[in-house]
Amino acid sequence: FDIDANGIMHVSAKDLATGREQKMTVTGGSALPKDDIDRMMREAEQYAEEDSKRREAAETRNQAEQLVYQTENFLRENGDRVPADTKSEVESAVAEVKEALAQQADTTALRAGVEKLASVSQKMGQAMYAQAQQTSAEESPTAPRDEEGVVDAEIVDEEKNGRDEKGGAA
Repeated sequence: FDIDANGIMHVSAKDLATGREQKMTVTGGSALPKDDIDRMMREAEQYAEEDSKRREAAETRNQAEQLVYQTENFLRENGDRVPADTKSEVESAVAEVKEALAQQADTTALRAGVEKLASVSQKMGQAMYAQAQQTSAEESPTAPRDEEGVVDAEIVDEEKNGRDEKGGAA
């Protein structure tokens, strides 16, 4: 196929077994008039700011829904390991974001709820890891290491080295 400068596509095919050849020309029969193209460009520029705000609102809403889902899932799986005060703070923040989503809150209010939920979720993770570190430190106090049985050695395959020196394959 070949496309010329006017956007017209020329297609040809040849059957190698029979030598038969077919040709076809594809033209754009419904090209838009220049006036319509100009009008569409003006409308796109006119509504660009509104489109940007809608996009930002949709992205914020998606982020809020995703964070609520992840946080609830984390609480379901690790709720028993999270301190009670932190857990209640996180649950409260989740409820606030869910309420904002249900009430179709504006982007600014929703973003504030998402930031608060992200902050308390981080506290939850920090508290959980701090608790895990404390538990592991209590369970295994540092004892002197017994390095008497540890030997650092290198294994050498004598037979392999001998063949390599004689030109044999390794």
